[in-house]
Amino acid sequence: MDFTRDERQDAVAEVVVSLLERESARDMELWPTLVESGLLAVALPERFGGDGMGLPEVSVLLTELAVDAVAVPALPTLGFALLALLPVLPDEQAEAICPEIAKGAVLTAALSEPGAPFAATPKTTAVAEGSVVRISGHKVAVPYAEQARWLLIPTDSGIALVEGDAAGLTVTPSPTSGGLPEGSVLLDNVEIPAEQLLPGDLARLHRLAVASIGSVADGLLKGALVLTAEHLRVRRQFGRPLAEFQAVAQQIADLYVVSRTLHAAAVSANWALSLSDADSAHLERVDDDLDVLAYTVASELPAAMQKCHHLHGGLGVDVTHPMHRYYSQAKDIARWLGGASFRLDRLGARCSSI
Repeated sequence: MDFTRDERQDAVAEVVVSLLERESARDMELWPTLVESGLLAVALPERFGGDGMGLPEVSVLLTELAVDAVAVPALPTLGFALLALLPVLPDEQAEAICPEIAKGAVLTAALSEPGAPFAATPKTTAVAEGSVVRISGHKVAVPYAEQARWLLIPTDSGIALVEGDAAGLTVTPSPTSGGLPEGSVLLDNVEIPAEQLLPGDLARLHRLAVASIGSVADGLLKGALVLTAEHLRVRRQFGRPLAEFQAVAQQIADLYVVSRTLHAAAVSANWALSLSDADSAHLERVDDDLDVLAYTVASELPAAMQKCHHLHGGLGVDVTHPMHRYYSQAKDIARWLGGASFRLDRLGARCSSI
């Protein structure tokens, strides 16, 4: 298997890197510039002014943004929501939503319920009443819930597309490591048109979310490793660069191994998921790769970031230094996945069932 980026992926990466070289903002101030660049339209159909690209190109976009620990809603909008929506979105909704995404509208997906990360059997209900459907339930750890124009809400009867300002929808902000917007979402008989209860495959939504989180994790560790290696190269102690001390060299070597392992897991899972072949045997292989990726992110990424902090010394915890942005985002995405123990249990159950 050759995971080398193709011309389309290279083009996306070049646009992102060039944009970040010109712009200093790494938070929501960068969002309008991303809109102007056309990057938010890479996965949109060509009839809406997009490029008609898919998961491979979106994964590159997310990875390159994460290399600089950019804190914008690209992950929930593109990785969680848009890629899952496009195959099942009716034309009328597509005509309303897709042009708004190109203009910077935020989407998100509510993947977890209390005590149930990536809830496979949602307790949130969808009750049909004629031409409308009423949604009730409780979702947690929803990124950019307050800022979202639309939310994907998995229910017991399908995936509901809910407007962010719908009556009966309440968002309560919840704290995060990196200060990124996140909230708990309470839905109390939220009314939507029947056509907005989509026959989406919840397993596919979860697969796309895990793959996209893996792409972000890959970029975060790559960026943090570059930052740490440069610090060790220029920082001197006892008249020598820190990188020349054997113990330090061994630790940075360990980080490199973790980074390459995570990269291989992320690229392999995204590649497998992007293939058009969707028979049961292929999906089993995809789920194997995604479970390995999720556990690798949840267990190895926070520990690697902690080691990067350690190698930076006191400088790493200074909020004026960028290292804290990488560590904070890493902790948040590991939590979104449910944590290392949850993912190890999932992986163990898959292994024991073979």
